[in-house]
Amino acid sequence: MEFNLQPLGDNSVIIELGEDISRDIQQKVKKVSSFLEQQSFDWMVEYVPGFTTVAVFYDPCKIEAKTLPYDEVCEELSAHLEKLAVEEGAEPRIVEIPVCYGGEFGPDLEEVAERNDLTPEEVIDIHSNGEYIVYMIGFAPGFPYIGGMDERIAAPRRKNPRLKIPAGSVGIAGKQTGVYPIETPGGWQLIGKTPRKLFLPEGETPSLLQAGDQIKFVPISVEEFQSWEEKEND
Repeated sequence: MEFNLQPLGDNSVIIELGEDISRDIQQKVKKVSSFLEQQSFDWMVEYVPGFTTVAVFYDPCKIEAKTLPYDEVCEELSAHLEKLAVEEGAEPRIVEIPVCYGGEFGPDLEEVAERNDLTPEEVIDIHSNGEYIVYMIGFAPGFPYIGGMDERIAAPRRKNPRLKIPAGSVGIAGKQTGVYPIETPGGWQLIGKTPRKLFLPEGETPSLLQAGDQIKFVPISVEEFQSWEEKEND
């Protein structure tokens, strides 16, 4: 595996795996993250995956360094990373996210449509037929950074952000789409809402979505939304 190591502050290393945000680079990020999760070096505090990088934070006091702790960490990481290989053709996990578009769940749907000279129905059709991949989780617990949205439905953030956006809200900001896993302030254009819970604090894995997942947005009716919501709350 090709990589480059760079310092980040005085107690962390950035593993650079590429320059372009792509599925191939994301697979490398996922492979390195999986390795670090299983390896659990004594000196490692945590690792943080990004779009094209993985940051590794370490405790210098737990490193018996003949030279600088940073050099020791780089040497040990390099010895392992050089042996890593990304499986060719690995199939991503496909996760369906049901979405009730428009109405009270998607108050900005018509505005997004108008900005792009489309009907609300066309926005729904384009959004729900996109090929999406989760590049990373961040910003808020379980919040997915999603790539792959069609530029035909791009829309700028709201000039006046909302103070409260309900959990499950599906929005658009620029050329990105995303799902709010918890109630939080935000400025994304809201086009719908999902009854699925993305943040599961009591679960073994607190985030429904993981980096590398492929997302399929599925339009549902208000009645189907209510049925889904009842199941999620059982």
